[in-house]
Amino acid sequence: MEIRVQSIKFNADQKLLDYVDKKVARLEKFDDRITSVEVALALMEKPDNKSAKIQAHVPGENLVIERTARTFEEAITECVDLMKEKMVRNREKRNNE
Repeated sequence: MEIRVQSIKFNADQKLLDYVDKKVARLEKFDDRITSVEVALALMEKPDNKSAKIQAHVPGENLVIERTARTFEEAITECVDLMKEKMVRNREKRNNE
């Protein structure tokens, strides 16, 4: 699984990039069909101004989750948790068909 990270309006440090890789790599446990994951990190113009968007590419579908929080770590964690839930639901739906 390929993980691409894009930082918008700022330069992400290595610590943040490592955090993203560690969290996003866990998604493969929930759907081994993932071919790639794109993560976009951006600074927004509002109080909770750290935005994370995760897009997982799976054959036949693209799963997208976006969250905003006080820190990038919080936003990434929320996105990954929601993506896990979405992948489990999709897997259950596929198994029931």
